[in-house]
Amino acid sequence: MRFKFILPALTEATSPFFRPIKYSLFPPLGLATLAGYLSPDDEAEIVDEHVERLRLDDDATPPDVVVIQVYITSARRAYEIADHYRARGVFVALGGLHVTSLPDEAAAHADAIFLGPGEDIWPLFLADHRAGAAKKRYVSTVRTLVGIPPVRRDLIKRALYLVPNSIVVSRGCPHTCDFCYKEAFFEGGASFYTQTVDAALAEIERLPGRHLYFLDDHLFGNRRFASALFDGMKGMGRLWQAAGTVQAVLAPGLLEKAVEAGLRSLFVGFETLDPANLREQGKTQNLGRDYDAAIRRLHSLGVMINGSFVYGMDGDAASVFDRTVDWAVSRGIETATFHILTPYPGTALYQRMHEAGRLLHSDWDLYDTRHVVHRPARMSATELEEGYWRSYERFYQWSSIWRGAATKPGLAAGARHFAYAAGWKKFEPMWDLVIRARRVMHLRPALERVLAGFAPTEPSRSFCLEPT
Repeated sequence: MRFKFILPALTEATSPFFRPIKYSLFPPLGLATLAGYLSPDDEAEIVDEHVERLRLDDDATPPDVVVIQVYITSARRAYEIADHYRARGVFVALGGLHVTSLPDEAAAHADAIFLGPGEDIWPLFLADHRAGAAKKRYVSTVRTLVGIPPVRRDLIKRALYLVPNSIVVSRGCPHTCDFCYKEAFFEGGASFYTQTVDAALAEIERLPGRHLYFLDDHLFGNRRFASALFDGMKGMGRLWQAAGTVQAVLAPGLLEKAVEAGLRSLFVGFETLDPANLREQGKTQNLGRDYDAAIRRLHSLGVMINGSFVYGMDGDAASVFDRTVDWAVSRGIETATFHILTPYPGTALYQRMHEAGRLLHSDWDLYDTRHVVHRPARMSATELEEGYWRSYERFYQWSSIWRGAATKPGLAAGARHFAYAAGWKKFEPMWDLVIRARRVMHLRPALERVLAGFAPTEPSRSFCLEPT
């Protein structure tokens, strides 16, 4: 049987303002995970529209099954692809965050839809489909990563990604924030669970090269699991990045283990400097936490920070943009990611906004955290959107990069800050050319050198070389 797994391009991919580097970092690991359940005699391919063109009429022999992963801002494109294949008699399966949030909308474009994680329902579908009795809807209820097959990394076109060594060793997050998709996606079962430590370490061992990126929502969410994982990684010679919370950073002992295992950069959800905003959005894990202490702790251990900030909460006035940027720059945060508060369908925030009549429209193309889709409480929609863009401009202007680098002790730390911040934003035209020329893999050594702090590195015997 022939399977085609597709990750449709986000709508903005067709825009002149599309930033390809953001969507050319990681391969579609979720689709490669589903492919691991196929039989040895099945044929499979993965197509990621962010790094390669999907030509709908190029299939001389159409696949038997097309599987499409749907995010909110790729929904329009996903449905277009689904409708095309269904018109040709191909069985189309849709899953992902948006499908789980709006199943009836997705069902109009699919032969089968999948709600929630796929580890328990995808194998059921495969058995049903082979027996000619596939159901219209599969709903996840059993949550476990124990015994899942290895990810089909042979289907990933590694040369097209800056970070092909992405990995996920857990699902979900132990916290509940009103603006997060998690609660809708994991409804009906556990919303946070992990692999076994041995399985996670085995997956890491399979990865060539030195650099890793953990795509887990919260790698530190289960302290016992994370501690054992970091113990097992110690001595592997890896350099890696991940996401964690302020709460996890401040917890004693665990961060040190992560650094000894190779942690060099952490995505941290600060989200807002206003405690009232935190309470409003249910982000209680940040309440009462000393952000400055967390930043000092990370930097003292040589870990760079990608700070996440969300604008447009009800406590935000027009002064929030400059205040947030000035705070982040003065603390030496290396990179920052800004978002406009976006009420995704299925979240508590969406329900609250809908009931208050504050949603401006349901054009999913614009639910991308870069456009205003709700009525802000203390500023106009125009002020919110303009402030969002101004934050990026101010944070990444040369003077801000220099100011941030100057907060670091020593020339090497300052140079690393400068290289990482400038390399991400100031050289976007170069990134664009390299990605379009399919040469992004050649920049990977530069990324590893920055993460290593410009120090000479010796290859470890515990990992293999990157294939050419």
